[in-house]
Amino acid sequence: MLSTRYTKLRALTRPTANSPAIPPENIMKYCKLEIFIPESHLAVLQETLRNCDAGHIGNYDSCLAYSRVIGTWRPLEGSHPYSGSINSVSSEEELKVEVTCRLDDLDAIIAAVKAVHPYEEPVINAIMLIRTGL
Repeated sequence: MLSTRYTKLRALTRPTANSPAIPPENIMKYCKLEIFIPESHLAVLQETLRNCDAGHIGNYDSCLAYSRVIGTWRPLEGSHPYSGSINSVSSEEELKVEVTCRLDDLDAIIAAVKAVHPYEEPVINAIMLIRTGL
């Protein structure tokens, strides 16, 4: 199986008519974080991400995107919800923040985000990126 995986990754480094080759040193070097957070906490999250160098692209920092989404959840017994009631399904508007970061910094960034995040169980998705604008 490893040889099949290697072959697929190796194919990414070869140019095609539609796409130039990806330098091997850039393959799986970056990820995108999706962070769901109340709008009231966007400013502190932006500052935290900037301090961790997440969203640093070339000569720019603080690069991120956010959009309004509706989140749903049901707090179970033993939970301490930021919003909502135990055993009742809740729905509220929140923000989905997307930011690119280096894999080498991922654990430190997630720890920093959790430190400023108000949710008991924050939703933070780390998605591997094969190609970025970096």
